[in-house]
Amino acid sequence: MSNETITPQYYFASPIYVHSKKEWVKPLIKATDPHIKEAKKRNAKLIKELKSEFGLSHHSTPLTEDPAFDNFQKFVGNTCAQILMSQGFDLDKSTLVFTELWVQEFSSKGGGHHITHTHWGNHMSGFYFLKSSKNTSRPYFDDPRPAALMSKLPEKDNKAVTAATSQVNFDVEPGTCIFFNSYMPHGFHVDKGEEPFRFIHWNMQAIPNSVLNNKIERA
Repeated sequence: MSNETITPQYYFASPIYVHSKKEWVKPLIKATDPHIKEAKKRNAKLIKELKSEFGLSHHSTPLTEDPAFDNFQKFVGNTCAQILMSQGFDLDKSTLVFTELWVQEFSSKGGGHHITHTHWGNHMSGFYFLKSSKNTSRPYFDDPRPAALMSKLPEKDNKAVTAATSQVNFDVEPGTCIFFNSYMPHGFHVDKGEEPFRFIHWNMQAIPNSVLNNKIERA
């Protein structure tokens, strides 16, 4: 092998942004409590039919109309916009809007998880963790390049994050906030039900102003 140093140039990066906002944990747990309570009520019939709560996730209705989340929505919206613009996207003629904003809590009986998926049609997604620990589920992200997996070689060290890495796992705690482009394949490992696992999830889409204005005029 040549001893020459070859400098790589990286393209098509898939950044994931991790931030901590612990000051919002307590007020947002309080704000989400009634939504989780209602979600559990809606699941009561299903739990009775299944005779088990194992594997379920208690999923709220949209939080966008609840004023308790106004400041949170502003933070998420502004951050998502800043990220997209820093990545080189032009938002001058678009408005970034929430297509989904909800809270969910995995069943205390264990088994809660999400298989690998993306959020098609959106541009930015993310999580804010309210109840989590080293004993709960955790999110993972897969390589978003399908062609890279067609002839996958074994990794030399699967504990290190390198160009050969095909999956990245994140240990999270209350207050951890993760932002990512919506095309990123992600999921959640199976939860054991040992401790509560609750988080807020969102999707945002940049909609052309011409489309929004047309909808307003028609309304």
